[in-house]
Amino acid sequence: MHKYRKRRFLPMNIFRDIQDLPSFKKAVITIGSFDGIHSGHKKILNRVRELADETNGESIVITFYPHPRNVLDPSTSIISVLTTIDEKLTLLREAGIQNVVIVPFTFEFSRQMPREYIEKFIIGSFNPAYVVIGYDHRFGLNRNGDITLLKEYQSNFKVIEIPVQDIEDIAISSTRIRNCVQEGEMQEAAEYLGYPYILTGKVVHGDKIGAQIGYPTANLQIGDKSKLIPKEGIYAVRIKVDDVLFDGMMYIGKRPTVSDQIHDNIEINLFEFNQNIYNKNICVYVQKLLRTDKKFDSIEEMKIQIQKDEHQAREVLAELKKNDEDPADVTIAILNYNGVELLESYLPMMHYSTSRYKADIVVIDNNSDDLSMDFVREWYPEIKVTELLKNYGYAEGYNKGLKDIDTEFVVFVNTDVQVTENWLDPILDAMKANKSIGAVQPVIKSLEDKNYFEYAGAAGGYIDALGYPFCRGRIFNTIEKDEKQYQEPVEIFWASGAAMVTRTKLFKDLEGFDGGFFAHQEEIDLCWRMKQAGFSIHCLPSSVVYHLGGSTLDYQNPRKDFLNFRNNLYLVTKNVNLTSLLWLIPIRLILDGIAGLKFLTDKKPKSTLAVIRAHMSFYIHLPLVIERRNKEYQCIRKVKIDAPNNNGKYYGSIVYKYFVEGRKKFSQLKF
Repeated sequence: MHKYRKRRFLPMNIFRDIQDLPSFKKAVITIGSFDGIHSGHKKILNRVRELADETNGESIVITFYPHPRNVLDPSTSIISVLTTIDEKLTLLREAGIQNVVIVPFTFEFSRQMPREYIEKFIIGSFNPAYVVIGYDHRFGLNRNGDITLLKEYQSNFKVIEIPVQDIEDIAISSTRIRNCVQEGEMQEAAEYLGYPYILTGKVVHGDKIGAQIGYPTANLQIGDKSKLIPKEGIYAVRIKVDDVLFDGMMYIGKRPTVSDQIHDNIEINLFEFNQNIYNKNICVYVQKLLRTDKKFDSIEEMKIQIQKDEHQAREVLAELKKNDEDPADVTIAILNYNGVELLESYLPMMHYSTSRYKADIVVIDNNSDDLSMDFVREWYPEIKVTELLKNYGYAEGYNKGLKDIDTEFVVFVNTDVQVTENWLDPILDAMKANKSIGAVQPVIKSLEDKNYFEYAGAAGGYIDALGYPFCRGRIFNTIEKDEKQYQEPVEIFWASGAAMVTRTKLFKDLEGFDGGFFAHQEEIDLCWRMKQAGFSIHCLPSSVVYHLGGSTLDYQNPRKDFLNFRNNLYLVTKNVNLTSLLWLIPIRLILDGIAGLKFLTDKKPKSTLAVIRAHMSFYIHLPLVIERRNKEYQCIRKVKIDAPNNNGKYYGSIVYKYFVEGRKKFSQLKF
């Protein structure tokens, strides 16, 4: 059931006059009635909000009042709505929408030709950058306009089409919710809505019969006559008065025991409550139908039954509180790009990552053009999908995809990682026990040969005096066999981005990954900044995952060589003190030059060119790197908990030890 947890969003702007709208910045709009703002609608609203965040634009929901069908076909019975306009605005605010435009729907408005609707209403009023809309959206005179016509205007805005399955889910959910409310199946309605059904209205005077029998009630007057009211009966409810929640019970019916009225009353008895709330607006969360209405032979008999109703209501509400869904402790974030086959293979096991902590799973998609997201939606509808407009790479893809995440921890997992059962439990236990731990990785072994460590992280990352990274279990291209030689938990210098857990707030306070890296070594940069702030980084061998490796970008690809050489120069420039850089960069130029020559002798001229290009790119972007260094230093100062932590740093040269002394294994090094 829904837990009443406030989300923090910027204030929402509400506009009721389309002739008096401001100039919106990079508007991301969606249009619809959004009756109920249920779980299906929230997928659309999340898409609008995320798209606005990604493009630094404004999210706008355009909705109509009154309901168009009540205007266009008044001869039929008025359509009952799941949410009044005020309830809808509250829910849209909670969904994080920045702007809502309420369009007064009139017969004249409906007579616009489809092109007039697009050119005067959509473009003229909003000048949107993006229009998020369903495939079946119809507009204009006789509803002749459709998404095909909208796409003819893509020189003005881009059309983001909501998947067919999501649209069909919305239609199905709305119908089911309506049926549930009419039948009093309030718990099932809440499952579809994502929150308990709401009734809002003003408390008005009644005839005080409830007070006379010891059960004073607040008589609720619903302002919107089209609001769908649950079936007659007694309900367990929670009531919000001045932002404070109270337990209670609610009666809906014609009071057959004491009157012969023909209209329904809505009366609420609040437990442990004695305030005067006449003329106040209150919000009632309808939890469960206890019984249907009935006529009693006497008021005394009715009073005895109400006492039983109260007892049952208290029991129901106490049980619901016990079962209230606690917010997740951790978000497992999986960045995807054209990885449908990897998702098919490795996504199922993500659900078994922890048995002691509540985990949400989100797939962040870097604008794939395969069937990745269709696969996730069809087979794993419970997993949240965040779709980005382009391939931002690992670093910025995660930054943008995690903007709205507010769990205590976040897990970065590659699509080509096979996790093991409960692998997160020892990591989260350690991080809960020690607040100075900034990030933790499991031991990462090869999926192709599970007897060996894997290149990307192995049993924990280290760094040498010249800024060259290496691992416990992997130095350069020499990967060790796992012979239980690294079984002890250990503090390291960096955790692998293939499988890493960090604190969400710390990640955001440090402004996440450096998007300039695109991919490769951005996790080392993040960990280094954490270490400068006094946090520690750990590897726990009690947690193990398996990595396929090279599935996104092959280890021998010259593009990977370019990113590794360039990003490593970024890395040291951002994190080593400026005095040391005066001698370190010239040495790196020489050593990288030698590496380029070795690539040439190994008949890898493209890799040699990648090294040259890496240095050219570094020198061109050096002013930006220095600017980021200075900006991030301010972030480090704000989160600093202790002196810089250099544990895991090797003060010798791993290049010399490996290539000159022939020390190929981590165990052969002396710290």
